[in-house]
Amino acid sequence: MALLRRLTLPDAIAIGLGSMIGAGVFTVWGPALSAAGPWLLVALVAAGIVAFCNATSSAQLAAVHPVSGGTYAYGRAELGPWWGFLAGWCFVIGKLASCAAMAMTVAAYLAPAPWQKPLAVAVVVILTVVTCVGVTRTARVTQVLVAVTLLGLVVVLAAAGTSASSTAPAPLPAGSAYGVLQAAGLLFFAFAGYARIATMGEEVRDPSRTIPRAIGIALACTLIVYALIGGAVVLTLGGAAAGSSAPLIDVVEVSRWAPVAPAVRIAAATAATGALLALLSGIGRTSLAMARERDLPPALATIDPRHGVPRRAQLTAGAVVVAVVLVADLRGAIGFSSFGVLLYYFVANVSAFVQKRSARRYPKPLQVLGGLGCVVLAASLPLPAVLSGTVVVLAGVALRAIRLARDRPRPGTRTD
Repeated sequence: MALLRRLTLPDAIAIGLGSMIGAGVFTVWGPALSAAGPWLLVALVAAGIVAFCNATSSAQLAAVHPVSGGTYAYGRAELGPWWGFLAGWCFVIGKLASCAAMAMTVAAYLAPAPWQKPLAVAVVVILTVVTCVGVTRTARVTQVLVAVTLLGLVVVLAAAGTSASSTAPAPLPAGSAYGVLQAAGLLFFAFAGYARIATMGEEVRDPSRTIPRAIGIALACTLIVYALIGGAVVLTLGGAAAGSSAPLIDVVEVSRWAPVAPAVRIAAATAATGALLALLSGIGRTSLAMARERDLPPALATIDPRHGVPRRAQLTAGAVVVAVVLVADLRGAIGFSSFGVLLYYFVANVSAFVQKRSARRYPKPLQVLGGLGCVVLAASLPLPAVLSGTVVVLAGVALRAIRLARDRPRPGTRTD
């Protein structure tokens, strides 16, 4: 039975905005500013261009492969099992780090420094339990979260307007070409969720026309919002934002709007909590798909008969996120997340590039630009993120190779 084609162009744009304008906009400016300095907005545009290329590749693939699993499924279908595994593994490890970053964001905006780790752990534990009983974000909840987030951002912009003329911002860090690329890789974290539009091919009216338009419009609107917020941070705080884990609160507190800072804290915590819940649920489903193919331990493929959710996969994801929260900081989590997700979309671009002409909706240069952009930005991330990400990716590859070697029939063994 096919899904109903109910979604119009405005619906698709709204869903795309809801997927992108979230918790990342409250956290990523400090690390990105310390890398790019005065070229922060150039880095933002570069991240947006790579995001657009990735989204078009995902849209082209989703139109041919309307199945769950995202690029894990697309890579297996178009390139083979190893490519699919690479995409799925990078997605899981990248999004686990995203979950840790979201939990840290909640804590950074709600609690003083000594209490941030315990609060972040508590948030992860509570939401992991929620995912185990089958409660996920509905469309109405998504709309509420977006409204609260946008309200908080409006407050930040209004506060910046009252403080820029009376407060001298600190000098900006020196920028460089490498710093711009590194900042673009970090800012890519803030675009997480943009490919959500691409997976709605079965629910959108006239998808061949609606999806490309929705992707372009939603990304353009998000880029404008991010440019306004980034400009507000630079003009108000300058280099002082580089070391902040909650820069938008700092913008409000140095202005005449300081009494409404709690509203921004609530908006940031709400956005991060909603993103964390959605991410945990998505990781569980991708882990389920990989476990069914034995690319992850088969035990993770167990479905809870009462609630109909992959409970073991959800509990495992929650435990890993708690561990990351305890050992990493916010900058490290963002960098590691971007590394994994950029490699995930590299596979998406390669998969779209090799599709037959009959499936092609976008020109091949977009996939080339997207693939190269993913590799360059991933390699330009902070060295600890690149090294740790590379080690974890190679560890996953090695474990799969060992499993395949173990499962391979020995010479002379009957397989009938």
